[in-house]
Amino acid sequence: MYPVVCASCRGIGATGPRLLFNAVVKKVDAYGFERPEDFDYAAYEEFFSTYLVILTRRAIKWSKLLKGSGSVQKSMRVKRYIRKGVPLEHRARVWMGVSGAQAQMERNPGYYHQLLQGERNNSLEEAIRTDMNRTFPDNVKFRRSADPCLQKTLYNVLLAYGHHNQGVGYCQGMNFIAGYLILITKNEEESFWLLDALVGRILPDYYSPEMLGLKTDQEVLGELVRTKLPAVAALMDGHGVLWTLVVSRWFICLFVDILPVETVLRIWDCLFNEGSKIIFRVALTLIKQHQAFILEATSFADICEKFKEITKGSFVTECHTFMQKIFSEPGSLPMTTITRLRESCRAKLLVQG
Repeated sequence: MYPVVCASCRGIGATGPRLLFNAVVKKVDAYGFERPEDFDYAAYEEFFSTYLVILTRRAIKWSKLLKGSGSVQKSMRVKRYIRKGVPLEHRARVWMGVSGAQAQMERNPGYYHQLLQGERNNSLEEAIRTDMNRTFPDNVKFRRSADPCLQKTLYNVLLAYGHHNQGVGYCQGMNFIAGYLILITKNEEESFWLLDALVGRILPDYYSPEMLGLKTDQEVLGELVRTKLPAVAALMDGHGVLWTLVVSRWFICLFVDILPVETVLRIWDCLFNEGSKIIFRVALTLIKQHQAFILEATSFADICEKFKEITKGSFVTECHTFMQKIFSEPGSLPMTTITRLRESCRAKLLVQG
């Protein structure tokens, strides 16, 4: 994975933005990911010099909003602020508050550590251990040579969650999500409760053995494209391309390892606050923005390749503009429509067995 990062402000003083600006030209980004050999430093620096102004302004506003307050509660003002981006220094606190993870953690003191000390489950442990070295091999913080090495933290979070939610246990994809949570919170217990918010409440049945929720939402996206972008749907149908072939990793990894890391984090800011509808907005925006490019495809393989290409380039790197687009490009997307489509798509999948 070679994500591009436009790091959020760590501080609102004159030194914070300046330190971030200096980090733009480094070979390892603010999250520990190595930049690829062909990384365009000049183009990125040009983008970041503009984004830096936005980061600084948002950091000041967030610091004023959160000053002296306890946990972050959902409100129209908070929703508006989140859509414009959460500074890195406040991200963990905001995610914990709006997702309900903070409340769950406070209601269950000591629970996370009890899970780690529970009865051994050899098959669960082996499944998690197998994926450790596959998780962010290009991130210096997850390497065994790192001090501290985040592999142990990741293992603990996934093991605890497997004990907590035995209906899910461990599923590939959860390692990438938990890894991002650890990079942001720098806290095992908070990462566990945020993972629970995602897997248990925001994305039900995405990671269960049958993955019915995941399969359902991929079909829902297909129906939304059929309504909003019928030419793309016709192309997919004409070449027999199933949606699961081109978007399954978008859904199961929540765009981790697909889009630039800071863009993913901006998406997650809204996902924790507004729920799974955000995933459809992102997917529809990517497809609509590149509709003409996708329609150039002339074969099954060509379509699959074009869906890989649309997740690259300046459109997704320039995260602030991208996030504005996801709330305008797809048009109206009421939750009642999502719910209705989920019910019909789920029923079809159950009939198909």
